[in-house]
Amino acid sequence: SISFFSSSIFFSGTPKVLRLCEPRAGRAFRSGGGVRAEVATLPLLSFEGTPVGSAVLNLKSATAETARSVVHRGITTELTNRRRGTASTLTRGEVRGGGRKPYQQKKTGRARRGSQRTPLRPGGGVVFGPKPKDWSVKINKKEKRLAISTAIASAAGNTIVVEDFDDRFEKPMTKDFVALMRRLGLDPKKKSTFLLKELPENVKLSGRNIGTLKLLSPRTLNLFDILDSDKLVLTKGALEFLNHRYGEEED
Repeated sequence: SISFFSSSIFFSGTPKVLRLCEPRAGRAFRSGGGVRAEVATLPLLSFEGTPVGSAVLNLKSATAETARSVVHRGITTELTNRRRGTASTLTRGEVRGGGRKPYQQKKTGRARRGSQRTPLRPGGGVVFGPKPKDWSVKINKKEKRLAISTAIASAAGNTIVVEDFDDRFEKPMTKDFVALMRRLGLDPKKKSTFLLKELPENVKLSGRNIGTLKLLSPRTLNLFDILDSDKLVLTKGALEFLNHRYGEEED
């Protein structure tokens, strides 16, 4: 499995302790070391699910000493940057009302009260509540690319390549996509990620009702969906894109 918690990126040997951060790994990456070429031969299937040959996946990958640190930084940065930071509460100065003293200071037998907007009253202001904030974290472009390529390279054992099927769906049909998954040997009840060079509208609509399926294009390719899946399916066009973008040809 290439799921987030069972990926070989994070565990080596018996997974007794989850070690996600190694200080020396970051230094190795910044110094230009800790990068190697990962070449894997993947089965190539036709749209009908029959084997028609093999394909080569040639990506840059972090070494075993640095892989956990690079991928961990990539996934934490990606998830942090998803935070919208729009949560907001009203302080006592922003709550409506409370312009006059609710009742006189003395002779009531009650505690003195200067405003109805006090945080001690229901409907009053909030003390130290959340305010809009920018949670974005910066990550170097090359480091982000290395994290993605390392994750894909580690998932080679659970990856297959299928011929391009952009024009095979004449109309949106969920059952046709489920049938395609079964022909490719995929269980529709388990998480699968498809990476296509182009994502036609009919293909997108055919797969959107499958809760365990993720359809990605080069524009939407992300680290979390790669790690959070049991099977990775690449089209031939997507494979060529990965070899060019994340392989030895790309600096």
